[in-house]
Amino acid sequence: MALTIDVNLLKKLARFNTPTICNVIELFDVRPATAGYMDRRISATFPELGTAVGFAATATFRSAAPGAGGSTSDQVALFADLPGPALVVIQDLDDPPAAATFGDMMCSTYQAFGAVGLVTNGAGRDLDEVRELRFPVWTTGAICAHGYVHLPQFGVPVRVGGLAVVQGDLLHADRNGVTNIPLEICDEVAQVGDEYVAAEAILLRAMKEPGMSPATLSDAEDEVGEAIAKLRARVSRERS
Repeated sequence: MALTIDVNLLKKLARFNTPTICNVIELFDVRPATAGYMDRRISATFPELGTAVGFAATATFRSAAPGAGGSTSDQVALFADLPGPALVVIQDLDDPPAAATFGDMMCSTYQAFGAVGLVTNGAGRDLDEVRELRFPVWTTGAICAHGYVHLPQFGVPVRVGGLAVVQGDLLHADRNGVTNIPLEICDEVAQVGDEYVAAEAILLRAMKEPGMSPATLSDAEDEVGEAIAKLRARVSRERS
């Protein structure tokens, strides 16, 4: 295993919602502000299940016609090579999806091997049963049948919701969507998160004060801006 991640770091990252993680990553200037996250086609099927943080275990999928491929056991065997818990990411290569990418049996298997969730540009089924597992999934919708399900490849680069994902990427997902966290800054993102939340709280507190006016709002906005600017100055890496 080339990289190990402290489980406490993942727990700390999970305390923040995904929008906050995106905001904090922007401070580092390691990528454009419009990069690194999935688009609105991918949404949480069970938003009440909260946040999932894990390492991408990738696969491709087809169901429109019979074909050869590996089994789920082949994929879960690769989980041991990840730095931490798997977050399964499956690209459905059929366009549009012909059948469900997953059901309760597949999710039960992934969960038994320590996966913390599943993300796909395909569809799901057995959704009541998957909810009972408390296994979070992010999809484009539901389809009742499984078609000619097969998984042609594992551990390969995939593209889901406009985001390129490679095996081992660190992903953070909740009801707001899915983003990746560059591994080179993941420790600092966790450390800076509390400071960023504290900066935003300045404005939230000000709006609850009696006698709020445009002038006091402006003062609070300036204070927040200054706090965030200091954070950026401390952590920013200039993009070449």
